[in-house]
Amino acid sequence: MPTKLSVNLNAIAMLRNRRDLPWPSVEALGRIALQAGAAGLTVHPRPDQRHIRFTDLPVLRALIDDEFPDAEFNIEGYPSEDFLALCEATQPEQVTLVPDDPTQATSDHGFDFRATGEMLKPIVARLKKGGMRVSLFADGDGDVEAVKLARATGADRIELYTGPYGGCFDNPVLGAEILEKLGRTADAALAEGLGVNGGHDLTVANLPALVKRIPKMAEVSIGHGLTADALEYGMAETVRRFRRACGQVV
Repeated sequence: MPTKLSVNLNAIAMLRNRRDLPWPSVEALGRIALQAGAAGLTVHPRPDQRHIRFTDLPVLRALIDDEFPDAEFNIEGYPSEDFLALCEATQPEQVTLVPDDPTQATSDHGFDFRATGEMLKPIVARLKKGGMRVSLFADGDGDVEAVKLARATGADRIELYTGPYGGCFDNPVLGAEILEKLGRTADAALAEGLGVNGGHDLTVANLPALVKRIPKMAEVSIGHGLTADALEYGMAETVRRFRRACGQVV
């Protein structure tokens, strides 16, 4: 099966929040993305609500339930009690846990599973008991032991942090080295029975090589690069471009 595309709406929400106005509409652009064939929507509600607001969550939940019942809602965040309660109230199909401090501009590293594995176990169990798939943000550095520790938490998937790979847009030699480390991490995860997602700084240019190296990658969630392209091509055509880059027939 080709890799699925989940559209991250954070950048849309950040643009909206520059003014006390309802546009650009997170709901409307999420609808356009799903109409164009995106498999789901992703949000990362931070405590300061600097992009996605807590009030966006029921709106997007209803959009998927009412109009796109085959699509998935993915909520990312640090596993604080407030975040977990937000997930339990919204009931996304997938929760992606990230280790970043709430004050960070964006996620920039995966979990240190040696230090946090025991902490994550009851959190993963709680979310799975609520019927949610759980994915853990992981460094794609080829650390096989870390992957085994991630599996021991009870999680269903890992999401490979692809930021370093995306940052090599002007250095193909280094990009190829990082891609191979991502691939080795994915190989280890799949061997352990974990699904593999990916996300961060992925583009139409660098996606094909990633999905070729990791043909069983379940999903990529993309926001910044996709939103940038949408300014040029429009949301619907941009989603189609990214779907093609994922290996989908569009």
